[in-house]
Amino acid sequence: RKPDVYACGFCHRADGQGGPENANIAGLPAAYIVQQMADFKSGARRSSVRSRLPPQAMVATAMAATAAEIDAAAAYFSALQPRPNITVVEMAMVPKSYVTGWHLAAMAGDAREPIEQRIIEVPENLEHFVSRDSHARFIAYVPIGSVQRGRALVAGGGRAATCAGCHGPDLKGLGAVPPIAGRSPTYLVRQLYDFKHGARAGSGSLLMQPAVARLEIDDMISIAAYAASLSP
Repeated sequence: RKPDVYACGFCHRADGQGGPENANIAGLPAAYIVQQMADFKSGARRSSVRSRLPPQAMVATAMAATAAEIDAAAAYFSALQPRPNITVVEMAMVPKSYVTGWHLAAMAGDAREPIEQRIIEVPENLEHFVSRDSHARFIAYVPIGSVQRGRALVAGGGRAATCAGCHGPDLKGLGAVPPIAGRSPTYLVRQLYDFKHGARAGSGSLLMQPAVARLEIDDMISIAAYAASLSP
């Protein structure tokens, strides 16, 4: 750890499992991790919400890390095996939630509210997650019908390009293209939105921008819900 720079495991956990506020980086291709660090450092990758702390922390880390340190971290995290840690639940009325630490958490009690045009992804046990437990699990509540609609969109139906062409037939990655199966759906929606609106403009965006150009928020939610429902 360097002064004013978080260790990778502080946010992404020592085994890379991460959480909804950042990313699960276990099993990502090493070349992809190295490229993302370069994009954070150059300004090619940022967030559409400039005030978000996690991307700011990534920029600071990328600026401070040496090439050797980035290569070593990429080799370590790429060798890890991602574990299933998300249960996707289609539901019209979901537990009321609140924002804490750049992610959502369920309120105590039985209060419910309409899900509307949202994904509500919360830790099953908030205490475990904030205590940096790498085995923490999450529930992702999604609109009814999202998973089936997402499956059709991923296959190239509607406004989406075929995701499998780059991310593999099971969405578990292909070469240097990252796996998206079993990843946080709220994280995936943020990335799709950032690609569409130019906040992610690295080399990978050349392939992603045409794929997301016609996507609306409902499409992004459905694609993310389907991808998250798959085994990583």
